[in-house]
Amino acid sequence: MTNATDDILRQRATWLRLWLLGLAALVFAIVLVGGTTRMTGSGLSITEWRPVTGTLPPLSQADWQAEFAKYKTIPQYRELNRGMNLDEFKTIYWWEWTHRFLGRLIGVAFFLPFLWFLWSGWIEPRLRTRLWIIFGLGALQGAVGWWMVASGLTARVSVAHERLAFHLTLACVIYAAILWTAQRLVAPQPVSAQRRVRWSAVALLALVLVQIFIGALVAGLHGGLIYNTWPLIDGALIPSSERLFLMQPAWINLFDNILTVQFIHRMTAYALWLAALAHVVDVARTLRGGPALTGALALAVAITLQAAIGIVTLLYQAPISLGLLHQGMAVVVLTIAVLHAERLVPRRGDTAMVAASATGEPS
Repeated sequence: MTNATDDILRQRATWLRLWLLGLAALVFAIVLVGGTTRMTGSGLSITEWRPVTGTLPPLSQADWQAEFAKYKTIPQYRELNRGMNLDEFKTIYWWEWTHRFLGRLIGVAFFLPFLWFLWSGWIEPRLRTRLWIIFGLGALQGAVGWWMVASGLTARVSVAHERLAFHLTLACVIYAAILWTAQRLVAPQPVSAQRRVRWSAVALLALVLVQIFIGALVAGLHGGLIYNTWPLIDGALIPSSERLFLMQPAWINLFDNILTVQFIHRMTAYALWLAALAHVVDVARTLRGGPALTGALALAVAITLQAAIGIVTLLYQAPISLGLLHQGMAVVVLTIAVLHAERLVPRRGDTAMVAASATGEPS
């Protein structure tokens, strides 16, 4: 392979990586806007799913009145917002419209460049498969978003919390997949870590995603508004089993009992923090420095900071500013966990996922 060909492949990999990093930034943004939409009670302000025609917001006073009239037919308006005026409705409508617009923008920003890269022959089969999977997850996310909204249009005043948790977690999985794929386009820096160290990094990444799901359950149940003490919860470090398993069958408590869900969120946070510290010690003992130790330390510090933000958010009964900071910091923790795990996991042949077809050589 000539030096000129090497340069071409490096340039293509750079452009592909920049595209993916831009997409990751958009997903980060939509997670924050989605959090604001939830905390301002805006998610049910648009009562229809119109993937194409819904791109444009209301353009006239009559259009606004028509949208407001649709909102007045759902339980959230009748039971929580009766008497809301049109200007107040516009405020919540714009948050939901912005959230949906960003979703459409991400779809276009992914699909159109993807088609161009495919047509140009820039993407080799391994990368092509990964990108199609990410596209499929994105399409699923749109359907899940409407499935979530639909849960609050007939018999509820808010969306179903378990659907909200799935929606947020799927967004974070997509974000992690995009970021991981982008990093695979960078020439690797070999790290001779033991298998235990590698897979403990992956386990930390998985636990971060689990914690995000549980945190979304807490948020969907408005759990930050009650049990606002720490380290005690309901007057004890560990609440009584009668309180934790109040509902029948017992498994329902894991999703619907606010005390149980918040307690699990706290316990998972402690476990994640201790696991991150143990991972730092293990990396320091076995690798004695280098980028792997830097990544492990960064992850432990981020998790510590996120735990502190969570405690303060709880003590102040989850104001919007702290709630958004907590959600945004969760994505920062996820980012560091992805970068750290990706650095340690072996590449196994996909160190240069750019088109081999352009050179006639295997990647």
